[in-house]
Amino acid sequence: MIVNKPTRYNYQIKRRWHLIDAKTQNFGRLASRITNLLQGKNKVDYSPQTDCGDFVVVINTKFLKVSHPAKWSGKIFYHYSGFPGGIKETNLLNAVSQDSREVIRHAVNNMLPRNKLRNLRINRLKLFADGKEGKELYEAMKKKTRIV
Repeated sequence: MIVNKPTRYNYQIKRRWHLIDAKTQNFGRLASRITNLLQGKNKVDYSPQTDCGDFVVVINTKFLKVSHPAKWSGKIFYHYSGFPGGIKETNLLNAVSQDSREVIRHAVNNMLPRNKLRNLRINRLKLFADGKEGKELYEAMKKKTRIV
């Protein structure tokens, strides 16, 4: 489905909605695929300075897969508060059990280019731990917008 959004230039950005099931893909490949869709690299009229990416709905994030079992305990996430002794670390298994959506959002956010378009692109990413809510959103947007 396509959403036409007027810009200050003479053309309109055609945004599509993509539904991705995280149960069927590995973690890193999923994040890189989402990043390409958010940037619009799958489109013919892609240019790095324009925000021509699509909307992405990811479902079943709690069933995250990794390529090797050792990555569950070997991949470490760090958080530093800025105070002495304020660094906290957690492994991938604990992070997924707390909130699997934030793990994917963190990976995609780090893969996006660090520029002014980064926040606009990450806001088009919709993550759902189970499949029901995400499919409902996708179907609602499919009915709301027309395919041109």
